[in-house]
Amino acid sequence: MKDHSQAVLEAVKEKKKGNRFILGIDGLSRSGKTTLTKSLCESLKEQDIPHIVFHIDDHIVEKKRRYDTGRDEWFEYYFLQWDLQDIREHFFENLLLGKTFSLNYYDSSADSHTLKTIQLPEECFIIVEGVFLQRQEWRDYFDYVVFLDCPKNRRFQRERKETQEQLKKFQNRYWKAEDFYMKAVSPRQKCDMVLRV
Repeated sequence: MKDHSQAVLEAVKEKKKGNRFILGIDGLSRSGKTTLTKSLCESLKEQDIPHIVFHIDDHIVEKKRRYDTGRDEWFEYYFLQWDLQDIREHFFENLLLGKTFSLNYYDSSADSHTLKTIQLPEECFIIVEGVFLQRQEWRDYFDYVVFLDCPKNRRFQRERKETQEQLKKFQNRYWKAEDFYMKAVSPRQKCDMVLRV
């Protein structure tokens, strides 16, 4: 991923204007988003460039709001997994304007949220990593978006072996939501850079 991270940073530096730059790392499940983000952070640290990372999955809602709602599983994942308006107002808006603000983080062990104080440097790269970042509720907040394009068979050959129950969940919940995203949003076409991994 080192070569990919260098390509991203070179492209981003040409676009960066002003004190803050919001970079989105978009991609489907297991496409390498976290790995690329780590590599980007290593490069930024080497160059002594202030940066901060947010993982969109740290801000999902409680289980009762996203499971057994009576809707299809894929719908729950795509539309109910995150409070879209709350993230827009209390996360993305603060990335643009805030210096110090409070943000809810999901604690999976307690199925609840912890409020944390975020302090953003006046000048920094802000990296937001996660799936479905280019949905219409959030897309306009990004200065630049990278989409990791990795075939499904490659993504699911990596290390893990799914049980039948897990595989069924992927098929009914995650993959159908991802298919919807690809058709409804066209993230490959709307992003600023496609990385084939």
